[in-house]
Amino acid sequence: MSGKFFLYILVTIAVIWAMDSININQIFKKNKVIQARLFYVFLAFSLIYLVTNFIMDLFISGKIF
Repeated sequence: MSGKFFLYILVTIAVIWAMDSININQIFKKNKVIQARLFYVFLAFSLIYLVTNFIMDLFISGKIF
């Protein structure tokens, strides 16, 4: 398996852990549970993708600090 796969796993754990601290109940309207959960999932997928690609680009370019 590639290193990117393991990076996705690590970033997924970190993003879920970080998003667990956000109280998004106040943002959404009442009785819109499905839409709120779908937004939460899309937000998590977006963050996972962006953070993983950012880290991979840093390692590939070799310009870390």
